[in-house]
Amino acid sequence: MLLIELERGRTLVFHLKMTGQFLLAAAAGPRDKHVRLVMRFEDGRNELCFRDVRKFGFLLCLDGDPESACGELAGLGPEPLEIGLPEFAAVLKASRGRIKSLLLDQTKIAGIGNIYADETLFDARIHPEKPAFLLGAGAVERLYRSMRKILASAVEAGGSTLTDAGYRDADGNAGGFQFSHKVYDRKGEPCLVCGTRIRMMRIGGRSSHFCPKCQRRSAKARA
Repeated sequence: MLLIELERGRTLVFHLKMTGQFLLAAAAGPRDKHVRLVMRFEDGRNELCFRDVRKFGFLLCLDGDPESACGELAGLGPEPLEIGLPEFAAVLKASRGRIKSLLLDQTKIAGIGNIYADETLFDARIHPEKPAFLLGAGAVERLYRSMRKILASAVEAGGSTLTDAGYRDADGNAGGFQFSHKVYDRKGEPCLVCGTRIRMMRIGGRSSHFCPKCQRRSAKARA
């Protein structure tokens, strides 16, 4: 979600959902057919376009505190790069669900998508079906540090762009973190650590990629 503060106490709240993106373009240039909103600047040369192929995203213009007026904002959990280890451990301890589902639950931790949940769990050597509350203190700390490392690396690389129509930055440039994926979208390919074939399973309706050797299901595996 992106918040833009306006004059007179108003806020624009954008939710990009699956395919929403912002592009900075010359005002005189051609517009893509998927552009849903155009914001012009005072210099008259540039415009900020909100593009959304599948039209899942939304825009709200709110008066006053946006968190009080927008339920999706009010219900968000803490940011993964801001939450402390004790708070992170408490979130996991209170959950009876599988760790992959918890990482994707935006009310528990906000901002982790499917790609980065898979990559984080692989880096921490934790099976995606492991119940969150069963993780030992060592595994929780390892997961916490992997989460922060993977997200920081992805931000530095400009995100992941998997298709020609996939994620782009505001200048239209593709990201580069897809070249660092260890498990995501690599079903059937050898693990880059042990050589075992990467598997894919459905957890909570989402695809989950993992290495069955590096991320053992057994509770004894580095827990």
